Amino acid sequence: MSRALPALAAAVLALTLSACAPAAPKADPGSPSPAPSAATCTADSGVTVIVDGGNLPGADEVALDTCVPADEPIAATDALAAAGVELEGTTEYGDEIVCRVNGQPSADEPVGSTEDPDYVESCESMPAGFAYWGLWVRPSADAEWGFAQEGIATLQLSPGESLELLFSLDGEPAAPTP
Repeated sequence: MSRALPALAAAVLALTLSACAPAAPKADPGSPSPAPSAATCTADSGVTVIVDGGNLPGADEVALDTCVPADEPIAATDALAAAGVELEGTTEYGDEIVCRVNGQPSADEPVGSTEDPDYVESCESMPAGFAYWGLWVRPSADAEWGFAQEGIATLQLSPGESLELLFSLDGEPAAPTP
């Protein structure tokens, strides 16, 4: 089943329900961040967070497309945490390298590569060049995606920007869909 249909249904439901909800008050800087919503952010509402497992076994378990409310720049790690995304780094590089997203790829199962069918990600060092999470940023909804120019630990996002963690397996997908 296409992932687009459930995402579209969720977006329609969110838009329908949002018409019934009162406007949210502006958050106090000392209070916890507001909960993410299912709608894509506008330029002044927050940061869109997308997780796409591509052809990875278990990709449906990590799929996410949500808006994390923000009215000022936010650390990528904070946006992902607010969206409920759990990251695991590597032994050698720590949190600078994303090795697993919400437990994927599995530590016990092969990633499904045709290049190395027995490859299981250990998260000891750099992930294999044929099976890795890429970090992508899009400055606005009408702009093109670009590979992040810095690591997840230091990346800052402004309201209206989008962040995507995309798993590339055997070179596919090579980039996020527009």
